[in-house]
Amino acid sequence: MTERIYALTVVLDQDIREDDVQRLVDAIGMFAYVLTVEQHVADTGLYAATQRAREEIRARLLKALDGE
Repeated sequence: MTERIYALTVVLDQDIREDDVQRLVDAIGMFAYVLTVEQHVADTGLYAATQRAREEIRARLLKALDGE
């Protein structure tokens, strides 16, 4: 039996200004089966966590390329 999906999450590749993203929100809302579209405000905690994760990946990649 197949699973039933109750939600999809869309993650943007960069922070977008609130007024610039409205057309995207409206377009997603027009898809069949879409009940709501919520916007989530970017914050400094998220930015810091993202930068730490990027740095960790960068360090691991450099270590792997150096053969360590």
